[in-house]
Amino acid sequence: MQIVFKRYFIYKFLNSLFFGLSAGTIFTIYEPIPPIVYSIGGIVLAVGMLIVAYFYKKLINKEIFFIVLLLTEIVTLFLVLVFLVLQKSLLSALIIYMCYQITFLFGSYVVRVETIILKHIKLFTISDSLKQIGYLVGLLFAFVFYKLVKNFGIEDKVLQIYYIHYMLIVVQLSVILFLFNSFVYNRLNKR
Repeated sequence: MQIVFKRYFIYKFLNSLFFGLSAGTIFTIYEPIPPIVYSIGGIVLAVGMLIVAYFYKKLINKEIFFIVLLLTEIVTLFLVLVFLVLQKSLLSALIIYMCYQITFLFGSYVVRVETIILKHIKLFTISDSLKQIGYLVGLLFAFVFYKLVKNFGIEDKVLQIYYIHYMLIVVQLSVILFLFNSFVYNRLNKR
């Protein structure tokens, strides 16, 4: 399995764009969650990250990397759909919190594998720069979006984040598409 870096960098940009666009939604979505849940979630996350680190020897290869990235992106798409279906509730907040914790579980793993795969400082620079630019663009889009919906008379913050979730679906589907196109099998490259 090979990585097409140009496509992979677009994937990283779009992934960060998603998180910039969604950054402000979490504060409203998480409101119903009691504070003790964050302590429990943090403990579970830390233990889970220890377990993942223990298995690095088996997990660090391109095929597993692709599967982990794909699963985390599917979980992210799922959390967007959960909010659209269940809207703001304790149940939706807990599900979304758990989904984010699952994606964070593999954060260190992704950084380690990228370090091995990218190998060159120039590629690190491109990847990290595009991630930051994507995040900034997402934050800017979110700012403009919230200003626009407010100008159209939508003052309710829950309704505002409900509407931004439709944009998040489009971005997340693009993320998954570019992820798929970033990884190709060797025999396809030889043609």
